[in-house]
Amino acid sequence: VLELNQVIIPTYGTVPDQQNLHTPEWADFDDKPDSLFFSDGQRRIDFVLVYEDESKKITRKRSDRKKQKRKRQVYESNLINNGLQLEATRSVLDEKLIFVKVHAPWEVLCTYAEVMHIKLPLQPNDLKTRDSAFNWFSRLFRVDENIIKPEQEFFTAPFQKDHLSNFYIQDKDTFFNPATRSRIVHFILSRVEYAMKNNVKKFGINKLLDTGIYKAAFPLHDSSFRHLSTDPNCPSERYLLYREWAHPKNIFKLQPLDFIRKYYGEKIGIYFAWLGFYTNMLIVAAVVGVACFLWKSNGCPWTTTAIDISEFVISSFYLCFALGSPHLVQKYVEKSGNQKSIQTVSNADMVLITLFIFWIVTLFLEFWKRRQAELEYEWDTVEYLDQEEQVRPEYEARCTHVVMNEITQQEEHVPYTACGKCIRMTLCTSAVFFWILLIIASVIGIIVYRLSVFLVFSATLPQHINGTEAIRKYLTPQTATSVTASLISFIVIMVLNVVYEKVAILITDFELPRTQTDYENSLTTKMFLFQFVNYYSSCFYIAFFKGKFVGHPGNPVYWLGKYRNEECDPGGCLLELTTQLAVIVGGKAIWNNIQEVLLPWVKNLIGRYCAAARSEKVVPRWEQDYHLQPIGKLGLFYEYLEMVIQFGFVTLFVASFPLAPLLALVNNMLEIRLDAWKLTTQFRRMVPQKAQDIGAWQPIMQGIAILAVVTNAMIIAFTSDMIPRLVYYWSFSVPPYGSHSSHTMKGYINSTLSVFNISDFKNASKPFSPWFGSQTTCRQVYRDLRYPPGHQHQYEHNIYYWHVIAAKLAFIIVMEHVIYFVKFIISYVIPDVSEKTKSKVKREKYLTQKLLHENDLKVVKKTMGKIAEKNIKGVDSTF
Repeated sequence: VLELNQVIIPTYGTVPDQQNLHTPEWADFDDKPDSLFFSDGQRRIDFVLVYEDESKKITRKRSDRKKQKRKRQVYESNLINNGLQLEATRSVLDEKLIFVKVHAPWEVLCTYAEVMHIKLPLQPNDLKTRDSAFNWFSRLFRVDENIIKPEQEFFTAPFQKDHLSNFYIQDKDTFFNPATRSRIVHFILSRVEYAMKNNVKKFGINKLLDTGIYKAAFPLHDSSFRHLSTDPNCPSERYLLYREWAHPKNIFKLQPLDFIRKYYGEKIGIYFAWLGFYTNMLIVAAVVGVACFLWKSNGCPWTTTAIDISEFVISSFYLCFALGSPHLVQKYVEKSGNQKSIQTVSNADMVLITLFIFWIVTLFLEFWKRRQAELEYEWDTVEYLDQEEQVRPEYEARCTHVVMNEITQQEEHVPYTACGKCIRMTLCTSAVFFWILLIIASVIGIIVYRLSVFLVFSATLPQHINGTEAIRKYLTPQTATSVTASLISFIVIMVLNVVYEKVAILITDFELPRTQTDYENSLTTKMFLFQFVNYYSSCFYIAFFKGKFVGHPGNPVYWLGKYRNEECDPGGCLLELTTQLAVIVGGKAIWNNIQEVLLPWVKNLIGRYCAAARSEKVVPRWEQDYHLQPIGKLGLFYEYLEMVIQFGFVTLFVASFPLAPLLALVNNMLEIRLDAWKLTTQFRRMVPQKAQDIGAWQPIMQGIAILAVVTNAMIIAFTSDMIPRLVYYWSFSVPPYGSHSSHTMKGYINSTLSVFNISDFKNASKPFSPWFGSQTTCRQVYRDLRYPPGHQHQYEHNIYYWHVIAAKLAFIIVMEHVIYFVKFIISYVIPDVSEKTKSKVKREKYLTQKLLHENDLKVVKKTMGKIAEKNIKGVDSTF
């Protein structure tokens, strides 16, 4: 142990001469397929390295094969110098493959547990816990405790070898659980050298994997997921997880989070804890959304739709075609056919569902903080970022500059100077903005497609539809344009996602974050910015920009000097926004499931078929796991990204799509089990990692929740027609602006469609005169509030328009302040850490101080007492 302290920790090995190389032990497979131990049956396999025998390679030059073999041999020799024990076994199915099994002895585990500040048990938790009032209900959905027993709670402290007797050690073989053992071994594998070039050390298993020297590196699953292990020393935790968690029959059961954390580590455990907590929130949100969808506010006259069509005197006016085409368009009743289909979202229920959803979201975010604090304590990650997280090997390898630390006043090595850091940040920020602008350019391309294709559909679609009246009614040029544009937008989004993933990784690698948490947070921010613009830009365009800047028939607005700015359907843009959301949300869910679940399953199925065709021999556990799919470097990053993007769709546009929480709930109930099934059956076991929380996703969700208040208030105010109806019903239907004796919606549509003089058309957009006959005026097909021809302010916005604008702004301000005020009250009332968790933290600190520090004081007092006695005796003898 002393040698490990003095040599291994500071250097992580050296590059020895050829004569000093240590080699792994060689052993044949003992025909025990479920064994997790070396050939002696005593030493547990903590990690597996896989490489292809260089002497059997035929694709590389001989000199390259020698270099690769030399690096591998040096690396394995340094692993042995670091105290690890290696055993090599040739593959059963492919003689070219060699499996190197890695075991960490007790001394190595103790040494690196102290280096990594790993918290380990001091004594069992002696605080009494009070059962919740809802325990009787939740017990119905829990996993059977006779199958998966609850984990015993302990008070823990960072491990110290000098205080070994103070820790709760009943058995040395089980004191470090398999997840902790694998994490310690991976820490060593990531820092051991394999070459020296130009006085620069090259080290780490990741570099060796990237260069192909090793084909894989992974910890072992402990059993098959289909049946219990035949090895009596194996707990078969993988089988239990599949049976009680990942199997589809458990879709309505609660997750065994402590067991998941024990097997996969804290990082995966906290992801599934968050996903389950978010899904529970969606239950309440889905009930509210469905209730608002089914219950319509038909009792309020100003909230109903299409009430005024019969009052519009169609025979008296022709409609000015919105796009300036030189022919007569359909009458307003035909164009307004879609209004009935959007009745469920174009009424006062939009306000109710927006208020309810945001208060539910606020409760979810606040209560998740409490739940996260509980998990931080229970899973020993409270002080993880300050004490335990190590510097990334990629960062250490680039530390060539020496600077003075202001706190310690000592020299330390960093990868770049202050000026270099500023240059890197500037370049990275510029690259991010450039790619975001590129996404916006693709959105503009979709808009140009809409403008050009609508004219084609308007001229050709009615002539080629030979169907029933229902098909003619709903398959309009506007609908055809909207659906095809949504599909093209979805395809563009999926293609750009692949490109921006690689770009974000390149930018983050160039930025060179110090720790893995910093790396993931930086990558998370970049990827979310890309995805936010990619997924939501088209929805924001439809909701807030489409049809808002079209001019009027005599003075239309053109894009690029050629395309007339597109307008909304007479029923408004809400239907098109709902269509866009449905296509993106539904298509995204289907695509993600194909990509994440179906493809790994097909690859593993092909691999098993090929292996069965080659041989019917007994295959060891390490070779079975090797043929599973690798989890990828980013691990759960894409799972978080998928759910946070969904969270944005649920909150940002819930006013126009009240069924979004229900669809998200159904998707997430399947997502939990599919992710569990995928991890348990189709992928190699991930390296267990610590995680204090969900990282940068927490502030991102907070930001989405704040932005969603603004977007939904603006959707209600500017995209729906609720505010214009309110203004008309309460102000412009009665004197002094109206002629009705009581509040009514009669005459509303007539008041929203302005009159235009046909003679004022420009030549480019002037209709053929035979279509109008003796008519001199026409009505605009889209909502517009302007003075009629002959008025002193003709074609300018009338007083009704300014009343509506003022009412919309007032509504946005009032609604935002009400929601933000309630959000502030909820955040203030609900503490981030519960009193129960605070008590546990205080109790643990007290025990740590008592067991570890007071023992040191006793030793010091005892030593000082002996010194004092010697001094007194010396003084007496002098006298």
